[in-house]
Amino acid sequence: MMTTIDSSDIAQLDKLTRVQLATSLPGVKPVALIGTINDQGQTNLAPFSSVVHLGSNPVLLGMVTRPDVVERHTLANIVKSGGWTINHLTPEIVEQAHHCSARYPHDVSEFEATGLTPHFENGIPFPFVSESPFRLALELEDLIDIPANGTKMVVGRVTCIQLPGESLSEDGQLDLPGMGLVASTALDTYFTVSHLARHPYAKPKA
Repeated sequence: MMTTIDSSDIAQLDKLTRVQLATSLPGVKPVALIGTINDQGQTNLAPFSSVVHLGSNPVLLGMVTRPDVVERHTLANIVKSGGWTINHLTPEIVEQAHHCSARYPHDVSEFEATGLTPHFENGIPFPFVSESPFRLALELEDLIDIPANGTKMVVGRVTCIQLPGESLSEDGQLDLPGMGLVASTALDTYFTVSHLARHPYAKPKA
């Protein structure tokens, strides 16, 4: 039997239950650590599960930040520095990545607090996570306000991709299961990724 939940039911949920439900509605999503740095050289890590593809020419990715009614270190760092990194997770670092969501003081680096290792590439001032096998660097392209709930869509142009050579096929396909990447839903639930099928480019049936 199907359960129906309407808007009045949602309005009556307590805050945490509503958040858990709302963040589960898109289904399983990618989850990654966003690496940033402020103008004093203080590094920051925060888990995000709202990263989406926005275009391929140029390669654009977006992510949604929470309302900035409290101090948002990630958003502030991106706006000031002009960029960030995306570091995909594996099971080995899920627990450390999850603890990066704790509200550490501004002067505490989540790298140090969780034991993850910052990695810098020449010409890229934003910190990668050394333990991540699949990581990206982006430059800020646009910042779009979403008035309905006070969130923002942060749009970035991909400038660097790092991954194992064997994980990239000639046609651009990425072996995400082979890299052992993790997906997520809600605020605290993680999944491993497995390959199901790959179909050819779809055309109308005759």
